Amino acid sequence: MAFMLRQSARCLPTTSRLAVIRPISCCPHLQAPAVQAKTKKTLAKPGVKNVVVVEGVRTPFLLSGTTFVDLMPHDLARTALQGLLNRTGIPREAVDHIVYGTVIQEVKTSNVAREAALGAGFSDKTPAHTVTMACISSNQAMTTGVGLIASGQCDVVVAGGVEFMSDVPIRHSRKMRKAMLNLNKAKTIAQKLSLVSRIRPDYFAPELPAVAEFSTSETMGHSADRLACSLRRVPCGTGRVRSALTYPGQESPGSWKSLRCHPYKVPGKDTVDKDNGIRPSSMEQMAKLKPAFIKPFGTVTAANSSFLTDGASAVLLMSEEKALAMGYKPKAYLRDFVYVSQDPKDQLLLGPTYAHTQSA
Repeated sequence: MAFMLRQSARCLPTTSRLAVIRPISCCPHLQAPAVQAKTKKTLAKPGVKNVVVVEGVRTPFLLSGTTFVDLMPHDLARTALQGLLNRTGIPREAVDHIVYGTVIQEVKTSNVAREAALGAGFSDKTPAHTVTMACISSNQAMTTGVGLIASGQCDVVVAGGVEFMSDVPIRHSRKMRKAMLNLNKAKTIAQKLSLVSRIRPDYFAPELPAVAEFSTSETMGHSADRLACSLRRVPCGTGRVRSALTYPGQESPGSWKSLRCHPYKVPGKDTVDKDNGIRPSSMEQMAKLKPAFIKPFGTVTAANSSFLTDGASAVLLMSEEKALAMGYKPKAYLRDFVYVSQDPKDQLLLGPTYAHTQSA
């Protein structure tokens, strides 16, 4: 989940509302037996349970429109849940709650957490719900789980995120939707013919999903260029090249691919076990790309932007007491979090700055 938080906060910042997880205390030295009564009480707040990360997995993250194109969001979320179960061996009945975050919801499975949980074999008695908060939706799912555990309502929560950009909702125009709804209410043939006769050619123009913020009509790329107006493309490109070259992913032993990426057997296609969107490039290649948003002086290009992704993740959260009692070794402590909200136009990407002042 630390990976998921980094991706959300660093690579896909699409809202001024930002969750900041206060310093996470990793504990590689903690060797817990199957049952351990004593906990690290120095880490706990008075009257609040310690919340720990036990394990996390993800599917491969693929470019939209590629191998996952014929799937649905709950397919990917289900696979992440199954991968988490396989990796941890935790009994399904031990999970108290499941929370998923998503940005663009599939209308057929609006509560994608519930559909994924049922598909992964969880009991229909296990509550599951879905949250959305732009590109920190998975963070919101995780902090929701933290709250459930810290408040004593749950001991074991699975949180995750899923996004499926290969099949975003495309609607009829509003005029056509109104006509179709009225047509459905018409009782006689004469009423139906009258309604059909009023349909005009412009009714058939579809409504594509907006990439701009609703409140400002401004895209994330414009906001990013405004924030980076004092930077030249050279340092931006240098960071992009360094990121690609150090990406821990595709083949090295012990990488995120081998430790966290759960393979997916796509029906009728090959098994996918690695990402396909990271493309190492050189400064010379990147210098040839034109600005994507603010031309000709913008710094945001196709090379230093994140790609539209299909993928899902899942993380197992527990109270420390429960994790130790079940024989799990905590990987990290989740101590605290804070959300802030700023002006969606001029301060859209400054959320981290304001959040850190509150979390200090």
